[in-house]
Amino acid sequence: MTEQKNTQAIGMAFMGMIFFLFGFVTTFNITLADKFKAVFELSNFQAQLVNGAFFFTYFVLSFTAGGIIKRIGYKAGVILGLLLVAVGSFLFFPAAKAISFPFFLFAIFIMAGGVVFLQTAANPYVTALGPSKTASGRLNLTQALNSIATYIAPLLAGLFVFKTAATAALNTAESVPTTPFLIIAIVVIFIAIAIYFLRLPEISTKSVEKKSVWSHTHTILGAVGIFCYVGAEVGSAAMLQRYFQEALQMARNDAALMIALYWGGAMVGRFYGSFMLSDVEKSKKYLYAVLVVALAMFVGWFVRKEITDGLIFAGIAVVNYLAMQLGRGNASRSLAVFGLIAALLLVVVMAVNGPIILWVGLSIGFFNSIMFPNIFALGVDGLDKGELSMASGLINTMIVGGAVVPVLMGLMADGIGVRFSFILPIICYLYIVYFALVGSKHK
Repeated sequence: MTEQKNTQAIGMAFMGMIFFLFGFVTTFNITLADKFKAVFELSNFQAQLVNGAFFFTYFVLSFTAGGIIKRIGYKAGVILGLLLVAVGSFLFFPAAKAISFPFFLFAIFIMAGGVVFLQTAANPYVTALGPSKTASGRLNLTQALNSIATYIAPLLAGLFVFKTAATAALNTAESVPTTPFLIIAIVVIFIAIAIYFLRLPEISTKSVEKKSVWSHTHTILGAVGIFCYVGAEVGSAAMLQRYFQEALQMARNDAALMIALYWGGAMVGRFYGSFMLSDVEKSKKYLYAVLVVALAMFVGWFVRKEITDGLIFAGIAVVNYLAMQLGRGNASRSLAVFGLIAALLLVVVMAVNGPIILWVGLSIGFFNSIMFPNIFALGVDGLDKGELSMASGLINTMIVGGAVVPVLMGLMADGIGVRFSFILPIICYLYIVYFALVGSKHK
């Protein structure tokens, strides 16, 4: 029993590192959309092609990645993903020299291909490392580590990407910094080498029954839920950054820094989910909740070093915790509550004016928090371990929502204004409520 727990601990530590890595790569690329908009003088629609190139890769490769991982195993799949991330990172150098937006999109596409393999391998691996009833809690924990990276990435982008714009000529692609991508490439190569020599717990990729994942209705509806969730999360983040500049006359680098709190809220909410949706003792849950609120206060303060920001952010964290109580530790009920609240918050963003827009918009990140791990866990619930890699491939294919929804929001922003582009993620969140309450039930 002790050996099994140690093996699971090694597996979870390994997965935590991978989740952190692809969270950083994903969010750093998302934040670059506004930089490319300035450099190449793009429309909102064209700028969102940065997100489109990244997330369209999931549609192209995820199901194929699931099949490859089923044949070569999770460990080899992760190593392959890391090497692709390194190749895509190195391609930023010739793209900057060529002063070519399409070349940048190609580099992003290759990086995203690596992230697809990492994501397709990591999620089912975590669900298989223990009982299915606590799978949501484990996924929330690894997603919380992912969110630490998504919180850090916009801060680094604000410091090194957008501050560079103040001193560099905006009409040249060379003002897009390539040093961060060199660092990413070197780091992932070292990690790939380390993983190659590391002994990890093995998860079988052989099915008990010869059954297609297409026969599981809740898996298919869960895949649609992932489409809606990723589209709503990424689209809202991108358009909130634009809306803060437009409605609050906020500077570009300040808006990029504040968006870090959007992702920071997701991090805080996932730490809640990691113990609220697990079998941790009730007394310990209260202690952990206090620690998470303290973390939220630090996160809120850190961006602008203002205590008021820290107090507001901690207050939102308390509301987030109370909302989680409505879920009563149940993955589907908690998902429904959070989906409904996220939709209502966007309605408020559209309906009001003034500084309140900032904190209402940023608080959406808190309620995005448990969506991906809960949708994924509900979508693969009841499947045998041999079906997980293919189910993961199917579900991750629909992360293409991160390409489709933001681009459509960019078109709406160009046509009817940024404010009204939030109608689309509201619809997405309402579908997630439907999946939580109805679609996730086994047929």
